[in-house]
Amino acid sequence: MKTLLELDSVAARYGPVQALHDVSLTVREGEIVAVLGANGAGKSTTLRAISGTVSRSGVIEFEGKAFKGGPEAAAKTGIAHVPEGRGTFVELTVKENLRLGAYTRRDRSVKADLLRIAEYFPWMTERGGQRAGTLSGGEQQMLALGRALMSRPRLLLLDEPSLGLAPLIVREFFRIVRELNEKEGLTVLVVEQDARIALSASKRAYVLEVGRVALTGSSDELRGNESIRRSYLGY
Repeated sequence: MKTLLELDSVAARYGPVQALHDVSLTVREGEIVAVLGANGAGKSTTLRAISGTVSRSGVIEFEGKAFKGGPEAAAKTGIAHVPEGRGTFVELTVKENLRLGAYTRRDRSVKADLLRIAEYFPWMTERGGQRAGTLSGGEQQMLALGRALMSRPRLLLLDEPSLGLAPLIVREFFRIVRELNEKEGLTVLVVEQDARIALSASKRAYVLEVGRVALTGSSDELRGNESIRRSYLGY
């Protein structure tokens, strides 16, 4: 598998506060990779550094080319970021939210992609005229995923998708993510505090501790090592 995304000694800061220190990681095409760690470890900041929503330094390469742009450049490059808290446009309808996901595209296959999204989320077609703010938390998270898929991303960044959701909804969300990976070859980098579900969905994982990579390995290795689970993963 060829490397799709590579971070080399990436640091990031919020004003005077440095949140990441020399983070290096690799995501290969067609993988699901998890970034784990406690609150404040730098997980979300890692995704923000990739999508250009935080001040960063170091080298970020996408398909072997240096990437230094902001959110719009990331979207045009093929990186879709589903932020923590979903970022749903609550005053717009379900269908309007989905169409917004395709704003960077210039081709004419948006209608075909709406049908494609409906295969994974049939209810979005049935309730396309419903205002997004009236959806449940789980439905809004699914809508945020559907909107990201409308951009036809090469790389999907998911930030804490399980936050505030019931376990049943979380399992369904990750089932769809795995299906997208298996059927469409979608590459996913997911930040998640629920280490169990992230490790069950991913192939490899990085564990961050205070803005640095503390551990990396296959998800099976990390899940099977009791001392790692207790020390770093909290279960």
